[in-house]
Amino acid sequence: MGYDVTAMLRQEMTTILLIAVVIIVIVLTLTSRSYAEVPVLLLTFGAAALLNMGTNFLYGTISFVSDSIATVLQLALAIDYAIILCHRFSDEHEDKPTREACITALSKAIPEISASSLTTVCGLAALGFMQFGIGFDMSIVLIKSILFSLTSVFTLMPGLLMEFSPLIDRTRHRKLLPDITPVGRLAVRGRFVIPPLFAVLLVGAFWLANQCPYCYDYNDSETARMTEQQAAHFAIKDRFGVSNMVAVLVPAGNYEAEKAILADLEARPQVKSAMGLANAEALDGYTLADALTPRAFSELAGLDYEVAKALYGAYAVEQDQYGQLLNGLKDYAVPLFDLLVFVKDSADNYHLAPEGSDTSETDELFRQIESAQRQLKNDRYSRMVLYLNLPVESDETFAFLDTVRGVLGQYYDSDYYLVGDSTSARDLASSFITDNLMISILSALFVIAVLLFTFRSAALPVLLIVVIQGSIWINFSIPTLTGQPLYFLGYLIVNAIQMGANIDYAIVISSHYQEQRALLPPGQAILKAVNAAFPTVFTSGGIMVAAGLLIGNLSTQPVISIMGTCLGRGTIISILLVLGVLPALLVLGDRVIERTSFQFKGMDRNRHSVKGTVRVRGHVRGYISGFVDGDLDGILHGQLNASLSTEGQIDPLEEEGGESPHA
Repeated sequence: MGYDVTAMLRQEMTTILLIAVVIIVIVLTLTSRSYAEVPVLLLTFGAAALLNMGTNFLYGTISFVSDSIATVLQLALAIDYAIILCHRFSDEHEDKPTREACITALSKAIPEISASSLTTVCGLAALGFMQFGIGFDMSIVLIKSILFSLTSVFTLMPGLLMEFSPLIDRTRHRKLLPDITPVGRLAVRGRFVIPPLFAVLLVGAFWLANQCPYCYDYNDSETARMTEQQAAHFAIKDRFGVSNMVAVLVPAGNYEAEKAILADLEARPQVKSAMGLANAEALDGYTLADALTPRAFSELAGLDYEVAKALYGAYAVEQDQYGQLLNGLKDYAVPLFDLLVFVKDSADNYHLAPEGSDTSETDELFRQIESAQRQLKNDRYSRMVLYLNLPVESDETFAFLDTVRGVLGQYYDSDYYLVGDSTSARDLASSFITDNLMISILSALFVIAVLLFTFRSAALPVLLIVVIQGSIWINFSIPTLTGQPLYFLGYLIVNAIQMGANIDYAIVISSHYQEQRALLPPGQAILKAVNAAFPTVFTSGGIMVAAGLLIGNLSTQPVISIMGTCLGRGTIISILLVLGVLPALLVLGDRVIERTSFQFKGMDRNRHSVKGTVRVRGHVRGYISGFVDGDLDGILHGQLNASLSTEGQIDPLEEEGGESPHA
């Protein structure tokens, strides 16, 4: 009692954010080129986080889940945008003054950062299609956080780089992260072994992930850190068990149907007890729903028969049943509860207590009737309460709910309801199947569309999706292996975030590989690509892992804790697969990737085949005695068979011996 969830969440998330900032400063320092880059990155992110939190006011209300984790997730999802611009600035500042370096870095970083953010936005957008409303809530809050992060990086950060540039130059340091060349060599040597092993792992993970035990009531989910209230809840549950209550609402007025329903359900072994007006005992064996004549009521209540008849007459007038008055009221039967409610409401007009009796008994009766009226009946519905000998959620419980609906359907055509934790869990289980399928398909399709546009290859996006989807399946195989039920919402949200965010790690390695592949054979290209991509993967992935595991281990809110644990664990798996499996797939599938590459129409119309000595200006994609994809400005001596951007040009030059190149 007196447990303030809001205050506890604020305290927990403040602690988590402070610890996360310390970890992030360490990670950024390890991957930075200058110590002064760290405050630039933190100031940029702080502005983006403040903008996102403040503009949540525009929505009116948001979920406590979205409010609690948005800042930490924004930090994990979007900090690499600032890192990309910062590293671009450092590269350009090697030979350019500060202002020109900043302008050039921004012009080069905007397309790269925008493409990277698209995959994250696509994964989050898939959440918006959930039937469960929290999906849309988290989608709009987190997508807004990405947009504000982009805004801060593109508008605020260039100014910060300009201001901090002298300090950045003075605090440069040597490379702190080591190269991971052995990982690249392992990919080359194991290119015929690693992919088949990964395929077997993928099949097993797919099967185990589909056997994952889900739960739909988070109140019984244990967290790594629990409050006194949670500890007490589980102690009571272990010692005394829990009661599973289901409320049944039916149209008011048909007490005979209610009595039959209660008798039917109470006789079933799944029901511990059933309560309603129709079986609530009054006096002398009568229930509140029994219909009594004036004679029976006078004997039960100790009233004079004539007084009872007068009371029945008043009730008949109140109900516009004048025909009963004409018939003398002798056989007029009124449900006891309805008559007592009438008596309570008309107490000032009728003297009901027998002579010499204590009026406190009547007052107590009226209080009980008022309590029953509040709990069990109003003008439209009667309420029955079932206590089940079943857990809140299980296949047997869900099947019995269908049985209860079948019993109710025998007496009422429609307009009846079942309400309780079990019915809520059953509804969530029904929507989960649709939501899960929709999120998986939409997030994959959205991301594939972005990858097709980015890499202009049919095979490469498939490889990247397979690796990240594999990490998702492995992530959700663990609850199956441990037998620990997973709260369904954690699966849905982490599924979308992991696909949208972790795919960036695969994109970074693939992009570097394609750049190096234009100059080097596959084996050498992957060595350079892995080393070049490792700092980015380490930074972004390390921050995501830290944020997730901090949330998972420090939050006492089950929904938030489960999401954090799954996200941190899934990111670790994604990093391991991206560094350990993807390089081998890229080397082994090099020819397939090359053969499934395609050009957009604007590039296809400018395809050239030239042999000899030529000056090339513009973006080139194709072969120059080896594949190339880049901006060139120089003289080529050899053979060119490639697409040239529309603004580019090829100018023939005379070779030695007076021969001109031929197309």
